[in-house]
Amino acid sequence: MSAAFVAGLIAGYGVAVPVGAIAVLIAGLSARTSLRVGAAAALGVATADGLYAAVAVTGGAALAGLIAPIATPLRWVAAVVLVGLATTTAVSAVRHHRDQSLAAARPGGSLTTPTRAFGGILALTLLNPMTVVYFGALVLARQAGGDLPPGEAAAFVLGAFLASASWQLLIAAGGSLVGRALTGRRGRLWTALASAALIVALAVTTVVS
Repeated sequence: MSAAFVAGLIAGYGVAVPVGAIAVLIAGLSARTSLRVGAAAALGVATADGLYAAVAVTGGAALAGLIAPIATPLRWVAAVVLVGLATTTAVSAVRHHRDQSLAAARPGGSLTTPTRAFGGILALTLLNPMTVVYFGALVLARQAGGDLPPGEAAAFVLGAFLASASWQLLIAAGGSLVGRALTGRRGRLWTALASAALIVALAVTTVVS
């Protein structure tokens, strides 16, 4: 196992483990829909982290510098998207709770299929400018003035992807277990509303941090 792969694993866990809005979304999707949807969302995050790691090893600090001036607008865009998802989740949950004909359905907002969950969470994660800055700083420290060899760069990206995927899938599995414990209509309603409230709070944190 190469040093670059291990460094990628460490970097991937470093960016994935802190619980934020994306983790809340993944857990909530698994709880309200299915593990398949949550797992697809988790892989969307891992794909974004892998792409950013690839960007970092090919562009390094130069690309991080280009991202820095637009970091604040990107935070606002991410916050708006998060508020939109929270609103959709809450409205869908209330509608399903009130309408008996929809009682058998699982309210999950707009990300109710694996394909939608993967694409939506991938796009949302790509809006986070701090991810590329984070990977860029790590790669810059490893480069020591030169580009990483192709093999080491690939190993670093693979390690980052696998670390992110394993952690996000663990979150999805945890959300699915919670969902099985709260299968009633009222339980699904309250978990959806709680998730929406957390997403709004985290959207505010995204802007002010």
